[in-house]
Amino acid sequence: MKNKNIVHPFCLLFSLLIFHSCSVNKAKIDNDLKRYFESNNLEGCFTMLNNANGEITVYNMNLDTSRYLPGATFKIVNALIALQTGVVTDTAMVIKKNNTDSSSEKGNNIIEAFQIDGTPFFHETAKKIGRGTMQSWIDSLSYGNKNIQGPIDSFWFNNNLKISPDEQLGLLKKLYFDQLPFRKSVQQTVRDMMVQEDNSAYKLSYRTGFGFTENKEQVGWVTGWIEENKHVYFFVTLIKSKNPKADIKKTRLDITKDILNHYEFFKGKK
Repeated sequence: MKNKNIVHPFCLLFSLLIFHSCSVNKAKIDNDLKRYFESNNLEGCFTMLNNANGEITVYNMNLDTSRYLPGATFKIVNALIALQTGVVTDTAMVIKKNNTDSSSEKGNNIIEAFQIDGTPFFHETAKKIGRGTMQSWIDSLSYGNKNIQGPIDSFWFNNNLKISPDEQLGLLKKLYFDQLPFRKSVQQTVRDMMVQEDNSAYKLSYRTGFGFTENKEQVGWVTGWIEENKHVYFFVTLIKSKNPKADIKKTRLDITKDILNHYEFFKGKK
C-alpha cells in the first residue's frame, strides 16, 4: 500500500526549484550527520539551505520528504493568520482560556504564547479564526496535506494535518523574505517572535514542535534559521522515537545545535 505521508521525489525536486531557486544538482546527502541521531538512539533527518549559493544539504532524504504532524511549529502559521485577520490586534493583546474574563486566570499575549509550549492562546485564536477562514489560508499556503479535519483548536496535533521537513523549509524561506501572502508587518512580527539567540557572532531563530503519531511514536521538530555575517541558512530537524521515555523535547534542540556546531556555526565566521 502506498504511504500517503511520503512526498513523491519529483515533488521534492519541484519544491526545491520553487522554494529555493537553485539547481537540484546542488542538493547533497551528508551521512556524517547520522551519528548525532544514532548516539541518542533516535531516527531523524536534517535539511539545510545555504541561501547565499542555493546549496541544500540533507541527511535521511526518506524522512525529509515524509509528512508528520507539525505540533507547535504550526504556531508560525497560526500567528500569521491571527495577526493578518485581526483576531489578534497587536502583540500586547492578552487571550485567556475559553476567552474567560476571570481575573484569577493569567492569560498570555502572542509573544509569550509563541515562546511557551502548552498555552491556550493559539487554541483560542484558532476558534476565533474559524474553520472556513483557516482552511482558506492553509490552501493558499499549500501547507502540507492541507487537512484540518477534527477539532478546530487542535487539528495540528491530531495527525490529520501533516507536513514534511522539505515543505517546512520552503515555508521558512518565504517567511524570511516576506514572500508569504501576509502583510510585511505581520511577517516581521512573527520573525521577531522566532528569535531565540542574538549576539555579535550569530542570530538564531526557530520554533519547536512535538507530538505523537497514530502509532504513539514521539515526534520532535526544530524549524528555523541562523544568520552570520549577513548570510542566512535555513534548517529543519525532525526526530522520532518509539521509546516513550525518550526526552524528545530536549534532544531535538541538542541534536540541532550539535549539527550546527558540526558545520562550524556559532563562531561568526560563516
